Amino acid sequence: MILRTIHPEGWRFVGIFGVVTFFLFLMSSILGWMGVVLTVWCFYFFRNPPRVVPDRYGLIVSPADGKVVAIQEVVPPADWEMGDKPRVRISVFLNVFDVHLNRIPIKSEVRKVLYHTGKFFNASLDKASEHNERNTLVLDINDEQDIAVTQIAGLIARRIRCDATPSQAVETGEIFGLIRFGSRTDIYLPLNTAPLVIEGQRMIGGETILADLTSDEFPRHGITL
Repeated sequence: MILRTIHPEGWRFVGIFGVVTFFLFLMSSILGWMGVVLTVWCFYFFRNPPRVVPDRYGLIVSPADGKVVAIQEVVPPADWEMGDKPRVRISVFLNVFDVHLNRIPIKSEVRKVLYHTGKFFNASLDKASEHNERNTLVLDINDEQDIAVTQIAGLIARRIRCDATPSQAVETGEIFGLIRFGSRTDIYLPLNTAPLVIEGQRMIGGETILADLTSDEFPRHGITL
């Protein structure tokens, strides 16, 4: 059971923290207990809690835990091949205490996986979406609708893991990767899709509903908040 509570990526780091803690105890009990606290935090960071994923057609769920820090209308980069019309972009900031697993927002097929090197600004800043190290999945929902999810490294994050590959069929809520340690996840909604969340709202990855493709509501022009 305990093996399922942590992502496999985390065991290596828990082991490293544990070994360091052992040597810290040899030097000082105070340092050793500090190491214990950090080892427990490392285990907590890579936790993989069970999630109840909505299964109704058309629901788009949050790809990550965290706080919505921005909802804006932006044009996706040209190399994503998503057209030149503005999309609603929802940015979710993950602090070091959030679950850092990334999940597929809706049943779809991976069209592209695009990795970009970059800097490591604070992930809560708007410029992180354009300048930080990042990895993007472009997903085809059907013949007419697509969506994109971007994993963005943060101030202390230095490693983005993505297990999805082009042409792969993926399910809503399926885990496709993670980011270490503190990061941001952007999701670009399909055209003419209204967000159902607001800035400041807390997200639960794989559970919180971001949008509904079957809704008749349209995003208002100039949605930047």
